[in-house]
Amino acid sequence: MPDHPPYAYAPVTLDRREGPYGEVVLRERGADFEIIANGCFLMDTSDGRSERLLIDAALDALPATRPAPAVLIGGLGVGFSLVRAAEEPRWGRIHVVEREPAIVDWHLDGPLAAISGAALADPRTAILRADLVAHLRTTTERYDALCLDIDNGPDWTVTEDNNSLYSPAGLADCLRRLAPGGVLAVWSARPSTAFEQALRDAGFDGVRTEEIAVARGVPDVVHLALRPL
Repeated sequence: MPDHPPYAYAPVTLDRREGPYGEVVLRERGADFEIIANGCFLMDTSDGRSERLLIDAALDALPATRPAPAVLIGGLGVGFSLVRAAEEPRWGRIHVVEREPAIVDWHLDGPLAAISGAALADPRTAILRADLVAHLRTTTERYDALCLDIDNGPDWTVTEDNNSLYSPAGLADCLRRLAPGGVLAVWSARPSTAFEQALRDAGFDGVRTEEIAVARGVPDVVHLALRPL
């Protein structure tokens, strides 16, 4: 957790770009960085516990005997999920799908390189510059884990077109992209019983939710579900 009040410092805009899906902004607030998408706060570097949980919970849901499981991370963000995956030698392929060119740039040769540089240099890591929904619909690759964090959650999307990820068709694409026994992990800024039911309706097993308490308001959560064997 940050050791200062969350708004003790005024934000300083480091970069502002008009991307293919609207405006994206990188701000610095004290020692932390923030990403703003279309005026909506997306994430910052003050507390990465739930982003790390996204990766840890997915790996824990897989059998320890599964060799070098492949993970697809949906959304590069501030890099916490990628870094966590790269820190774990058990993972095999680590693919990260990111549709915003600015966010990729901030990690490759901008301020966020200090966070993700080592993880991006890991030979297991590959950045896929694509829209996650389109990638899941068109790729023929199979993954052992899908760790998705492209919104504030299924009930609070950053852009309207992201809604399709949580639709029956989007969840069917997720199911197809998973190997049998694979795990879907979806980050959300608040719990969603409706999304839990949608996962069951889509054919997933073992649907459950893990929570991370926050200083104020409802907890961040990771929704977990398994593709049947």
